[in-house]
Amino acid sequence: MIRGRHPLPEDLHPMSATDWIGRSETTRDHLSCNLLKRIAATFGEAVPDDGADLPPLWQWCFFQDPLPETALGADGHPARGGFLPPADNRNRMWAGGRIEFLHALRAGEAATRVSTITQVEEKTGRSGSLLFVTVRHDYSQDGRLAIREEQDIVYREPTPPKSGSGDALVRGEWLEVIEPTSTLLFRYSAVTFNGHRIHYDYPYVTGTEGYSGLVVHGPLIATLSLRAFCRAHPEATLRRFAYRGVRPLIAPQPFEVGGRVMAAGVAQLWAGNADGLAQQAEVHFE
Repeated sequence: MIRGRHPLPEDLHPMSATDWIGRSETTRDHLSCNLLKRIAATFGEAVPDDGADLPPLWQWCFFQDPLPETALGADGHPARGGFLPPADNRNRMWAGGRIEFLHALRAGEAATRVSTITQVEEKTGRSGSLLFVTVRHDYSQDGRLAIREEQDIVYREPTPPKSGSGDALVRGEWLEVIEPTSTLLFRYSAVTFNGHRIHYDYPYVTGTEGYSGLVVHGPLIATLSLRAFCRAHPEATLRRFAYRGVRPLIAPQPFEVGGRVMAAGVAQLWAGNADGLAQQAEVHFE
């Protein structure tokens, strides 16, 4: 994997968070068979042949920067103030995003991701001060744009995590029950090279960040939710997918992913358990 990024100023601290808007980096990767085997094993799926379409959202397992441990922060994420704003003394979460599927990425071939920070905004919510950062990712193969994605990252002040949403799950047209074992969480962290300790380090996640157990990855929930839709609608062609986290899911408590078609070419998806809604999404398809 080859990476390139715009040079950073030597002194980051005097900069405001909005000074990161427009910052970009380019990552080149090969959608290799070896990693695809590991991803397929994680999800219990068949390995895509070379040249076959990559399953939806598997691009999140590629284009990762394999930093040494010395370049990581105390939470296991890359140290703050590189590509993303510093946001010191706050916990980082992947809050949601929007994806446009133009062409499928092909397994076994080279691809490029160009990432650009498009928005940085400070807000105040019920849990305190929040810094929202939006990153656009453009994925291309052979010079053709395949996927355009906007990812929402939120940095929040350390506060007790929300245990329930208060929103009961509704009955859908399809439903799958997921058992988020510690092995599943470890494997997904491994294939996405995600060092965030809330997903595998029980003493850290309970003692430092205050969760009751290991946290299920937001992108893992989104992947399983969209997979359930595709299984229920095998002939559908995905066009757009938008998802938003409502609260964390804690392993090993099982959760559901399901949904229903709301109109021609539009479906609502959700994930949650007895404590209520945890993630909601909308998919547009043909």
